[in-house]
Amino acid sequence: MSALIKSSPRLSHLDRLESEAIHIIREAAGERTRLALLFSGGKDSATVLHLARKAFWPEKLPFPLLHVDTGHNFTEVLEFRDAEARRHGERLIVRQVEDSIVRGTVKLAKAEASRNAAQSVTLLEAVEEFQFDALIGGARRDEEKARAKERIFSHRDEFGAWNPKAQRPELWSLYNARINPGEHMRVFPLSNWTERDVWTYIGREGIALPSLYFAHPRDVVRRDGLLVPATALTPPRVGETVERVSVRFRTVGDITGTCPVESTAATVEDILIETELSDLSERGATRMDDRANEAAMERRKREGYF
Repeated sequence: MSALIKSSPRLSHLDRLESEAIHIIREAAGERTRLALLFSGGKDSATVLHLARKAFWPEKLPFPLLHVDTGHNFTEVLEFRDAEARRHGERLIVRQVEDSIVRGTVKLAKAEASRNAAQSVTLLEAVEEFQFDALIGGARRDEEKARAKERIFSHRDEFGAWNPKAQRPELWSLYNARINPGEHMRVFPLSNWTERDVWTYIGREGIALPSLYFAHPRDVVRRDGLLVPATALTPPRVGETVERVSVRFRTVGDITGTCPVESTAATVEDILIETELSDLSERGATRMDDRANEAAMERRKREGYF
């Protein structure tokens, strides 16, 4: 036996993360009956989709993909989302924040306000519509403080709310997925991954991504230490100067809340070098709403956010 152990190849750090993530996805599918994989087209959800396809290969996924569209998403990301679902032959469910606004379940302070937080309402409406009892997402603990508190199998009550003070222990990779009627679980296979891990895995596996993640020229204005895209939804303010700058996005989301970073990184290898040198988290460097209020994410998560 000892000879066999000594001759067994060692798993790399990335192999261990992959194995853990696949185990988590299979565990979720084994414990719950009505799942969906949250797929926005972003790099983390693309990584989770890749892992899920590995988990059930050669069969198709035993659950659909789900995206809550704010109506203010980048066109490149939406086109990539649809193309990936078609390419893999997976069922994609899209629900719109705009429909929640029409129904009156979402009310914005002003028409041009960020719809990022409003996704919680539309998501919970989709959970009720399809009776989902688990949602698999791409959140990572290294992204920001509230997500660092999250369990891998994160319980949501009958209102879709998260209580960080009433979480379940997860010792020895044992996950408690039991729920009462009306409740559901959020499952995060990338919990123990870092931004560098994700990019290293993307490079190793050749995972396709939207072009926004790589350096490209874009019109921006400099505001409060951020590069704000100059768009119809985020027009320049009086006195601001529009510049054409080489940028890339570290994270993609609602246009009204997501900023790129100045960059010439056009390959995964370049991005890994750039990530090593950065002293800001991807959300801290690029999300306007998170910067404005450090408690914003935890408050949204308590209300049902991803």
